[in-house]
Amino acid sequence: MPTDTNTTARQDRRTGALFATGAFVIWGLFPLYFHLIRDVTPLEVVLQRSVWSLAVVLLLLAWRGQWAWLGLALSQNRLWLLYLLTSLLIMSNWLLYVWAVQNKQVVEASLGYFINPLLSVLLGVVVLKERLQPAQKLAVAVAAAGVLWLTITTGRLPWIALLLAASFGLYGLLRKTGPLGALEGLALESLLLAPLTVPALVWLTGWGGGAMAQGSLGLIGLLLLAGPITALPLVWFSAGARRLPLSTIGMLQYTGPTIQLLLGLWVFAEPFPPQRAIGFALIWLALAIFSVNALGLGLFSKRSPPCP
Repeated sequence: MPTDTNTTARQDRRTGALFATGAFVIWGLFPLYFHLIRDVTPLEVVLQRSVWSLAVVLLLLAWRGQWAWLGLALSQNRLWLLYLLTSLLIMSNWLLYVWAVQNKQVVEASLGYFINPLLSVLLGVVVLKERLQPAQKLAVAVAAAGVLWLTITTGRLPWIALLLAASFGLYGLLRKTGPLGALEGLALESLLLAPLTVPALVWLTGWGGGAMAQGSLGLIGLLLLAGPITALPLVWFSAGARRLPLSTIGMLQYTGPTIQLLLGLWVFAEPFPPQRAIGFALIWLALAIFSVNALGLGLFSKRSPPCP
């Protein structure tokens, strides 16, 4: 029996690793998708993503028969107001991210998701009154030095990275306090925005010259794809998080921004001069310090929200 149990556990971890890695890889490849639909305005892309992901999520919930939570969630004002706020944050994050990709700022966008775990630690200190470990203080200080270096050497604050990290960090903080899982949370967020997003998309398609009305069949298919590529990685992430150690999930989260960085450099040929590389190196050093400390202290949480 112990042998059977160990074999099952190994298979479970292997399956979990496949699910989690698949989710992070899809998130990492998002720049390729948004580049393919670069002629569609960022606002319309976000509307398409919100509406079609809602359709996919509702189908998944119907298939699973998971409806008991919905009435309870909508009857509690504090809960649905919380998810209304998270929906606005994630929509803002999506909008800025799509704009960044379309304006050849993939490298800086990747920086935002490298910074995000460290910013989440700071938010925990400021909002939840958590106390930093010495290694965490060092990691935050080194990351701050990296941001300062990038600001001085480029002559501007890396505002895209900082806003992406801040919006997603706040989103993660609020989602951590909510009771709903990834799939149910996305469904509620999309439902709360539907009175705005659905009419806006209908108007844009029918009278506003939107891509659904004027685009090719290929472009329309790509826009419809926004639903599954938003919802399915969330399902995979949740499946992986249930099967893997917390530290493994924490380390895998860097897969996404690493792929984004490589795409920015190799596919989109964005500049990466030595001065910029030094700033990134400082932030990677901060992440190494943070990750080593987290592996020892079990700081990565199963309920950490996934990437956008």
